[in-house]
Amino acid sequence: MNRADFAAIPDVVLGPLAGRSQQDWHRAPPGKWTPAQIVHHLAISIDGSGRLFQERRAKPPMRRRPRTGRQRLGHLLYLDIGWIPSGRSAPEATLPAERPDAGAVERQLRDGVARFLALAHELLPARGHDLFVRHPVFGDLTLPEWLRFHVRHCAHHAKQIRDRLAS
Repeated sequence: MNRADFAAIPDVVLGPLAGRSQQDWHRAPPGKWTPAQIVHHLAISIDGSGRLFQERRAKPPMRRRPRTGRQRLGHLLYLDIGWIPSGRSAPEATLPAERPDAGAVERQLRDGVARFLALAHELLPARGHDLFVRHPVFGDLTLPEWLRFHVRHCAHHAKQIRDRLAS
């Protein structure tokens, strides 16, 4: 996975929604997130982790905290292999609003992606192994690991968006 894959996130996530009505952005089966909520969830995640890297970029080199067995297994399955289990609840901090504004979440997603790309340009490769932001499931992740996580996470949710729009 590379920066081009990350840069493609807006197209992957928002492409299926291009030209769609507000009604389509807010349609989902009972108990499931709408496309607008999915985009909001992704935007919160990308924006939040990017802001933490931005805050930490001037810190001296860091060391990864030891990972639990569960974190190592999750890292292997999700980040290395790309297997994404279904049915897992999103972390509280990334839960979307009940009815987010489509334009606002689209901007938040695009701005978060742009921030991450700027950080990658600024920090990589020099800080690729000694700067971390904690992921709630996988533990401390480097900027390249977060890029990989977001690409996989967004692809997973983009499929859900396409499914919502097809029904």
